[in-house]
Amino acid sequence: MKSIVCIPTYNERENILRLFDAIHEIVPDAHILVVDDGSPDGTAQLVRDRMATDGRIHILEREGKLGLGTAYCAGFAKALADGFDVIAQMDADFSHDPKDLRRFFDTIAVADLVIGSRYVSGVNVINWPMSRLLLSYFANVYTRVITGMPIADATGGFKCFRASVLRNVDLSTIRSNGYAFQIEMNYRIWRQKARIEEIPIIFVDRVNGESKMSKNIIYEAAFLVWKLKLATLFSFGKR
Repeated sequence: MKSIVCIPTYNERENILRLFDAIHEIVPDAHILVVDDGSPDGTAQLVRDRMATDGRIHILEREGKLGLGTAYCAGFAKALADGFDVIAQMDADFSHDPKDLRRFFDTIAVADLVIGSRYVSGVNVINWPMSRLLLSYFANVYTRVITGMPIADATGGFKCFRASVLRNVDLSTIRSNGYAFQIEMNYRIWRQKARIEEIPIIFVDRVNGESKMSKNIIYEAAFLVWKLKLATLFSFGKR
């Protein structure tokens, strides 16, 4: 299957080229699509320079910080238009281990969505303060209880989709970002009765750069789960 890894970036100059090399060491045939939101640190230029010598690298440049959710949706839309069969997503900061991509691509052969889970086999998070770990863990408990999704880690951002299930999601209607975006995408695919597999990963907090986490991201996710639940109850939810 023709595969691509979608990576949103904002000021990831310190990481992006090392990430390319790490990904291609594990999955040499995979393409990589960077969705850059106008990084002032020159991330996009580094990507363009690598593109000149590597046909597996692609970039989608946007003007300014437009949000994680819209970045992924733009990347997914391009990957679908370009005919990729398997679309993975991951962070650029090495909190997601590129070595796990081989397991994602092997598992997607028998699934429609593969989620890299921090909580499916205990708690596998390194370098987070206890406050953030508890927030993340109980956010997932909260999401399971309200939505009914049988997913241990609905807020994680390391995932792999079959193109066939993404085509059934109306990406133009998604406005959520951060945790909320991950929850909404999982929910829309789960509502298709798709085959969802969780595989255990170890999440390591970012090595370089600054976290994009904020209170607004937390509040958005808290309200989204009720929006999804109510949309289902009153049958006006969209795919």
